[in-house]
Amino acid sequence: MPAPAFTPTPEQQAILSAPGNLKINAVAGSGKTTTLIQYAASRPAGARILYLAFNRTVRTEAEARFAALGLHNVRVETAHSLAFRHVVPAQGYRVRATGYATRELAGLLGLNAAGEKHGAHILANHVGKFVAFFCNSDARRVQDLNYTDLVQEEKARSFVRTHYAQIEHGTRMLLAKMDKGLIECTHDFYLKKFQLKEPQLDYDYILFDEGQDASPAMLDVFLRQRATKLIVGDTHQQIYGWRHAVNALDGVDFPTYTLSTSFRFGPPIASLAVSVLSWKGYFGDMPLVDIKGGSKRAADGKSCATIARSNLGLLLQAIRFITDNRDVKRIYFEGNINSYTYADEGASLYDVLYLSNGKHDKIRDPLLKGMKDLDELEEYIEKTEDASLSTLVEIVKEYGNEIFDLLKSLKAKHVGDGERGTAEMIFSTVHRAKGMEYDTVHLAADFFTEAKAERLAADKKANAARIFEEINLLYVALTRTRYWLHVPEAMLPKNYTPAPQIKVVAPPPPPVEAAPKAPSWDKGRYRRPGKEPVSFMEERLAYKNSAAAWTAETDDELRKLFHRGVSLSDLARHFGRNKGAVLSRLRKLGCLGEEM
Repeated sequence: MPAPAFTPTPEQQAILSAPGNLKINAVAGSGKTTTLIQYAASRPAGARILYLAFNRTVRTEAEARFAALGLHNVRVETAHSLAFRHVVPAQGYRVRATGYATRELAGLLGLNAAGEKHGAHILANHVGKFVAFFCNSDARRVQDLNYTDLVQEEKARSFVRTHYAQIEHGTRMLLAKMDKGLIECTHDFYLKKFQLKEPQLDYDYILFDEGQDASPAMLDVFLRQRATKLIVGDTHQQIYGWRHAVNALDGVDFPTYTLSTSFRFGPPIASLAVSVLSWKGYFGDMPLVDIKGGSKRAADGKSCATIARSNLGLLLQAIRFITDNRDVKRIYFEGNINSYTYADEGASLYDVLYLSNGKHDKIRDPLLKGMKDLDELEEYIEKTEDASLSTLVEIVKEYGNEIFDLLKSLKAKHVGDGERGTAEMIFSTVHRAKGMEYDTVHLAADFFTEAKAERLAADKKANAARIFEEINLLYVALTRTRYWLHVPEAMLPKNYTPAPQIKVVAPPPPPVEAAPKAPSWDKGRYRRPGKEPVSFMEERLAYKNSAAAWTAETDDELRKLFHRGVSLSDLARHFGRNKGAVLSRLRKLGCLGEEM
């Protein structure tokens, strides 16, 4: 069947008719790619048009859509593919598939920090980050930037201040080696070379998609062009600040147009999205946000996803899901499950576990193999701000040796890319889910909350840009749904009354009364006789049994609660032990069967 004719909305028609440079602020699900394609189709025949896509996946999809309309005058590129064509062949560079690991940089640059444990590797870690900072910036020289501005934690800042000259020297040395062809160059490096060449591209129109996450380097290239320029994005979907992206929409002085109606979700999700974004008002003027939800029929629920802010939050949610839903057979992780169990530098979750157990002979990662224990790794993390390694440490602390069986079970249930549509649950971080949509979305409990916004608003040192990105992460996550949304109660705006399709996830009460000397429950909080309720964490500290032996009575209680469907998290809270200890006991009692 032929594709239905395109009938533009008044907002889309205004964009198609606009002359000259323009920027478009487009809310989630508002059809911005369709609008850009129709914009290209409405330009004069034979016009040379460049469409800059955010990543390879979007590029492939856009190429197919332009070709289907016979728009062969449109060239689709990513920033990196465009830079590659203009730089790499001419310079004869060899390109490295991935970035340089810390241990490689330490050797390549001959780094040494006297008196610092693992000092060479800490230096190398900061050199790698400084190189990425420079390559994504619009600066022309390394010394035009202050790397210390990026470092937040005090131990890391102290190290950087003490060794700044060495870090800057190492940064310039690494860039020089790549420039001279002595070593392979990175993708960020040839993008930087492209920007520094100040190229003039032979196009009549340039359409820049996802402008809210543009690198300053690519934005500089874009703004220097003589072509008619159009940049589109959602100012509230900026979530890549940690990659040195900037919100180009705020910094581009073009006439502004909007796409304010979402075709993905209906009014209830739109209303919640506006309420969440209004939290930015705690840190300045209330943002003017206009999001309209199109009328939506109830989705069939075939695609169901759990979205978390972080790898840690996602893995913990996935573990809870398979332990609480033992009949589930098929799950899928966006980007494959293995990508969530490795740190950026290559160390695996197993490496961290073996280090925790003192089994150095089984550790594969050279850096971790040279560390004495987990305390030494945590000291390294504090001085490098390595968030991915920190995630692995937290998982090891929570689950211990149960990780082996938990990952085995997760991988046994994980289906391949070709069977993604058969998965009973899809798991994804919000970054990997960007651009995706699902019938039903369950949000993990690791996102920002209004209560936290209120607390931080009183702190004059609070970093508003980072807080805004945290709010944006929640906005992006909740707008992935087509209809049904499950939200932890703590993440809802104050005085918010959810529509029927927005399901509130509250801390559940236990199914049975607690033992006489154990604390009882009261609406998701423990209450001790004659005292006010306290939080789970406060009670856990006061009623901690991690070192106590299991008894026949507690074993019997554990069996009963487990078979009544009490979740792993609630069992851990009830017995005052971590989740790994509870899983281990359930296994010994034969409750988990062969699969777990």
